[in-house]
Amino acid sequence: MRGIVFQGDRKVALVEVPDPVPGPGEVVIEMKASGMCGSDLHLYRRSTNAVAGPLIGGHEPCGVVVAVGSGVISPHARIGARVMVHHYYGCSGCEDCRSGWPQMCRTVPVKVYGIDSDGGHAPYMKVPANTLVPLDERLSFAAGAAISCGTGTAWGAFERMGVTGRDTIAIFGQGPVGLSATLLAKAQGARVIGLDIDESRRNTAKAFGADFVIDPREGHAVEAIKDLTGGRGATMALETAGAAAAGQDALGCVRPWGTVCLVGIGAEISFSLANLLRTQLRILTSWTMSIQAQKACADFVLERGIDLDALFTDRWRLDQAEEAYKKFDLQSGGKGVFLM
Repeated sequence: MRGIVFQGDRKVALVEVPDPVPGPGEVVIEMKASGMCGSDLHLYRRSTNAVAGPLIGGHEPCGVVVAVGSGVISPHARIGARVMVHHYYGCSGCEDCRSGWPQMCRTVPVKVYGIDSDGGHAPYMKVPANTLVPLDERLSFAAGAAISCGTGTAWGAFERMGVTGRDTIAIFGQGPVGLSATLLAKAQGARVIGLDIDESRRNTAKAFGADFVIDPREGHAVEAIKDLTGGRGATMALETAGAAAAGQDALGCVRPWGTVCLVGIGAEISFSLANLLRTQLRILTSWTMSIQAQKACADFVLERGIDLDALFTDRWRLDQAEEAYKKFDLQSGGKGVFLM
């Protein structure tokens, strides 16, 4: 089979690799959808000197189980099962792994599919059976791919933050994670202020239910948020852009006793404790979601009738990888997905 490999310096290639065969405790999934995530761009843009070897990209996998190795007892691992994949794998035995947080494993180096181990941008993918999450037949494979990282990341942050219908939340960045957050926050009854430098993404946020949208390039994002909240500030802020300026504005736009959650990769944020100490802010980080939360997110999407397929503005074949990532690199528009 041929899979997509990030070669560095904004180059990708379809590389011939052997078809995967499941070992003990493993399954092979026939891929149906593999999402494009903003964190892919770190691999896409990195120097060729940082590329260790051919590794299939993609950490938002979704498909159908087609082969099962020995010793597999997972009820989700039957042939023909529709599944998502929790895209981390740890030791499977420590407290973190057993509680559904393999990305927090400290026993062994954590594998991240598409980064440390072959990912989903290929016709087939081999994974441990205990990383599978069932996908309801009422959800598309593309929706399952979104939940596997981007939408699941927004859900995981909201679990930590405790978003309710009483909140006004400022969501910095309206890319795939931020737009997912807008959809989920509105479904929970919150008032949403969406911020992005890209006009098309602001328009999409508005279409997805954002009560207000702001262009941070105008230079007064914090003041604008306070104006929209009677001078008090938002009760919560979620930073998804991975930009230092967005992180600083997130810290500055919430009212006393508010909550700020940082999920965007790549930003370095500094702040004065003297200025923030008496605000009683709760500052959180959030790293995607647990296995249980991935299932809970899918259940919520179904229960509230959220149209995750509306996130996708670009649907690609594997042989269009070069064109797909050139467009995605512009960071304008919605989410892309490879469909097989």
